[in-house]
Amino acid sequence: MSGEGFCTAPMPLERLVGLPAALDGSSGRNRAPGQAQIAANTDLAAIETWLREFVDSPQTERSYRKEAERLLLWAMLECGKPLSGLAREDIQRYQDFLASPTPRERWCGPRAPRYSPRWRPFQGPLSAASQAQALTILNGLFSYLVNAGYLRGNPMGLVKRRLRNRASVRTRSQGRFLEQELWQRVWQHIVQACPQTGREWDRHERIRYLFTLLYMLGARVAELATHTMGSLQEVRGRWWWFVTGKGDKPAKVPVSTECLAAVVRYRQYLGLPPLPRPDDSIALVPSQKGTRPISANMVYRLVKATFAEVAQQLEVKDPPAAHKLRQASTHWMRHTAVTHMADEGLELRLLNRTARHEKLETTMIYLHAEDEHWHDSLMQRRMPSWSGSEND
Repeated sequence: MSGEGFCTAPMPLERLVGLPAALDGSSGRNRAPGQAQIAANTDLAAIETWLREFVDSPQTERSYRKEAERLLLWAMLECGKPLSGLAREDIQRYQDFLASPTPRERWCGPRAPRYSPRWRPFQGPLSAASQAQALTILNGLFSYLVNAGYLRGNPMGLVKRRLRNRASVRTRSQGRFLEQELWQRVWQHIVQACPQTGREWDRHERIRYLFTLLYMLGARVAELATHTMGSLQEVRGRWWWFVTGKGDKPAKVPVSTECLAAVVRYRQYLGLPPLPRPDDSIALVPSQKGTRPISANMVYRLVKATFAEVAQQLEVKDPPAAHKLRQASTHWMRHTAVTHMADEGLELRLLNRTARHEKLETTMIYLHAEDEHWHDSLMQRRMPSWSGSEND
């Protein structure tokens, strides 16, 4: 692309060269004054800086590049603006555009290599879930550029309109996690137990350790049953859980200070050195006798039994909570862990890596905070006040 011969066909980011000054973002209306924390002076350079943050995660980088590319091209070709010139009203239009990219011949086409003249940014309209994912990614882009001092404000931050059917994407997980208060009640029951015999102490310490791993690592049941203590390793002063998960895919999960303390506590209870070594072949969660790994079935039984004990305590005071605990399965602990991380504001890409989901769409199922904000925003609505009689 050049200033005088500006092409009107979408093309990949790597081919956007020689953009006219009015479209390259060097003077966008949303550019922040003063010295930015990144060297970029054009929108394309700013996007490339953002994408370099994800070089260690090629799949995430490709997904993020796709959404930034689409918005940048749409801004220039449909709005005649740089990305740094977009306002809230433009974002509203872009939401509609994602549901129906038009003119179709310009924006949509079959899958083709990026160097091909047949390449197009879209294959067709995006589903509600894909629209939601696109907007979430772009919100992250704008937030990054604001924090970097490149943009004055984030027009995506003003978006309140919910996408059609977006709630249905979350229905699969709706209710399959423990709210903070209920989880605290379960944990309180665990830590305040009063074992009397040695066998009871063995069970108490194992359950406390087990629930810590389930909650702090977001572990799947089968993973706890198949890994050794050696999967917990220190790298450059930080502890990680190196896990082979669903589909035999290797990954790593940060081990927090509290989680590591639980590992140390349980190992010392078992008479082991405080910290594991990479060649430690002891089961991550040993059986009661400590001679073999715990089975997935036993994890299920221990978690269900703990939930049942708390449910019994809540039966009179809070029947709905008791009912929920009786319905809960072991996998609910994974849903609870990921949901609480999302509620605590963990960035989407890091939440995705922690949960080890292949797709961001799967991770977005756990973002319940927006539903709560939506609900809270309507809590103060009232019917009109009326002081007259019904016959007036």
